[in-house]
Amino acid sequence: MNNNIYCIDLGTCNIKVFCKSTGKILNEKNTIAIVNKNQMYAYGDVAYAMYEKAPESIHVTFPIVNGVIADFNNVQTMIFAFLEARAKGKVHGAEYIVAVPTDITEVEKKAFFDLFYKSKVKPKSVLLCEKPIADAAGLGLDVNEPTGVMVVDIGADTTEISVISLGGLVLSDLLHFGGNRLDESIISHIKRTYNLVIGQKTAKSLKETLGSGLPGREESMIIVGRDLVSGLPIELEISAQTVYEAIKDNLSSICNSIKMILEKTPPEVARDIIHAGIYITGGGSLIQGLDELFTQITNIRVNTCESPEETVVRGLIKIISDDKYKRLTFNMKTRLLK
Repeated sequence: MNNNIYCIDLGTCNIKVFCKSTGKILNEKNTIAIVNKNQMYAYGDVAYAMYEKAPESIHVTFPIVNGVIADFNNVQTMIFAFLEARAKGKVHGAEYIVAVPTDITEVEKKAFFDLFYKSKVKPKSVLLCEKPIADAAGLGLDVNEPTGVMVVDIGADTTEISVISLGGLVLSDLLHFGGNRLDESIISHIKRTYNLVIGQKTAKSLKETLGSGLPGREESMIIVGRDLVSGLPIELEISAQTVYEAIKDNLSSICNSIKMILEKTPPEVARDIIHAGIYITGGGSLIQGLDELFTQITNIRVNTCESPEETVVRGLIKIISDDKYKRLTFNMKTRLLK
């Protein structure tokens, strides 16, 4: 009998998977390369390496958009190829627990459920868990306690701001922008300022290397782009201040959304948040000085963590392993029958 369990966080940019039989967390790019319209050529980090470099015959896509499944068949093909090749555990008859965003429709949640329930692996069970709840659990917080917690999860396509108490959501706001929007802003700013066209990967590298929530960084980085005037590729040194100017408006939008949620938060819950601080997670939280920016705006301490992009999957491990957290999951099939 197969008692293997998979905890899965299908992010827009990365897929994070915990396999109980191996005890390891796998973290790879949520990317698939397609040839002949429907044949998988590569997936994960290998497919991402082809992004912006592949010929027309190879179509490289991100099948999760804005936190929801945009291409069901490709996601399903990729996830099971990934599990069988990388996780090394049995996928047939296993239990699956999947994190889903909160502010999405029941149909979109059902797509996450069907991804595994309607697959060839005949799972023993498929459970869903709301992402902010798993996020808080992954931070080491007891989400069942009557204590207010605020978690800001900055992902690739979405930023989810949630206030949690007693294992449920008091308030939640899903913003449809995240790290990818910052990359686009860097591309636009450099094109407008230097007449230089750069790719998404270069912009992402600038954000991760030079990005900052506050002005004042003095580092710089040499990049290669295409000059709009001559049409030729050239090298150019970009300063951290340039990157800050490109992303500051987007970061300001996140700050405003956090303030709006805090304004709506009940006073007793707000007291708990002031005492414990705001928690920031997701790959976007790795931007230097972001915690200081949020503290300046809200006057509330901001807590960071190690490997913030993996907190959701760590939370799923905790929820599935501890009986007192089992009630935080739900079965889509049971919910639809009610």
